[in-house]
Amino acid sequence: MLPVLTQATTPSVPNLDMYLPLVLLFVLALAFAVLSVLLGPLVGPSRANKAKLAAYECGIEPSPQPVVGGGRMPVAYYITAMLFILFDIEMVFLYPFAVSADALGMFGLVEIVLFIATVGFAYAYVWRRGGLDWN
Repeated sequence: MLPVLTQATTPSVPNLDMYLPLVLLFVLALAFAVLSVLLGPLVGPSRANKAKLAAYECGIEPSPQPVVGGGRMPVAYYITAMLFILFDIEMVFLYPFAVSADALGMFGLVEIVLFIATVGFAYAYVWRRGGLDWN
């Protein structure tokens, strides 16, 4: 009786063909970005004048010094902007919970209550410290 021939056991190589479109997309995006940056100054118009080189301030004539604060921007602008970004980003985390609230059950409810309590404590702290007062 002849022995049964079996396939040789070779390490299996994953099928990478399915990733080819993704790799091509990344290469195309990278090539577009690089070409746009390199060809922009060469192809685009370069007629610089005083108006184009000046800072744009919403159609108002730019002044050398800011009017508010005696030449310096008040720190309250920056604090307000940072607080807006901070609380805005924290509130974005509520959307995934809203989408999957049923699937998370009681665990999700406890976690979101803890999250909202933490954000609430931070908000109360900033309010108490005067970070929201606009002078």
